[in-house]
Amino acid sequence: MNASSRGSIAIVTGSAGLVGAEAVRQFAELGLDVIGVDNDQRRVFFGDEASTLEERIALQREVGRYRHVEIDIRDESAMAGLFADIGARVAVVIHAAAQPSHDWAASEPATDFAINATATLGLLNCVLRYCPSALFILMSTNKVYGDHANRLPLVETATRWELLQTHPYFARGIDEDMSIDQCAHSVFGVSKVAADLMTQEFGRRFGIPTVCFRAGCITGPGHRGAFLHGFLAHLCASAATGRPYSIVGHKGKQVRDNLHCSDLAMAFREVFARPRIGAVYNIGGGRQSACSIIEALELCESLTGRAVERHYQEQPRYGDHVWWISDVSRFQADYPGWTPTRDRTAIMTELLASRRGVSRLHLGGTVA
Repeated sequence: MNASSRGSIAIVTGSAGLVGAEAVRQFAELGLDVIGVDNDQRRVFFGDEASTLEERIALQREVGRYRHVEIDIRDESAMAGLFADIGARVAVVIHAAAQPSHDWAASEPATDFAINATATLGLLNCVLRYCPSALFILMSTNKVYGDHANRLPLVETATRWELLQTHPYFARGIDEDMSIDQCAHSVFGVSKVAADLMTQEFGRRFGIPTVCFRAGCITGPGHRGAFLHGFLAHLCASAATGRPYSIVGHKGKQVRDNLHCSDLAMAFREVFARPRIGAVYNIGGGRQSACSIIEALELCESLTGRAVERHYQEQPRYGDHVWWISDVSRFQADYPGWTPTRDRTAIMTELLASRRGVSRLHLGGTVA
């Protein structure tokens, strides 16, 4: 079923968060009416600094097609009431709401599972009952693979852990065939595995168009980074404001490929134009956007001309990946019109320019 034969409404959960807000803007640009579901749980998880209230207000002011609904996604009756009111007019559900932190999940496993897993099942049931032709997009995570990636034959360099160039993952990254079994996932990883597998199953068993995007580090200027989640945004905020930055484990040489939220939302649009059933894709920025924490700090210092005070905690986070670069070739084979548009320098320059106090700093040779 193509996009033109479906309804006219997009539902976005976590609509005031980084991914959700970008999806709201881009799907409104497509001409859809967008209903956002968000109750600022990020503030509960990570404190006032991580609140999404400012972004919610901006969406309500700037996006004419946007309607905000403050519902907790764990409230099954409230969510069912929302879907019952709009029924078959729903064209797509973008499920970006989640509890996203390893550390927070370990402190409240039942809450984490209720948000990430049980609420996803509730949403899928709503789609099945009220709008079974709608596309369901789940923001999953590369943490579904647990710490299998840490068994790769990594070598230590001056600034990062790295694979030998002869390794098949070196150039393209880690693909979807990596096992999710016999490894440490973290409590968060387990709840996301449950949501991921249930989304696939609803696609295969009931014929609902479903896509799981297994993402690593998603970022962008609207990211409310915190110590427990959103390392690159938190790092850039520290660099811009002069706060110390805490490196946690692996000598600061752990590698991530970063993807701009705008590029991720463009991937959503590609899938919306040509939906699939039960599809699963690793998604990330690839090698061009990959960096270690040390490399990110050095780039921040180069861009701002300001040294960042560093503190080091030797004990790594449980289940933390030492090296992750996403292989996006499966997604690009199905959707050849998509490619990441920003490398690490472009991403970090934009992050720094969006932070308070950075306007006086020189970014990339120009005044931001």
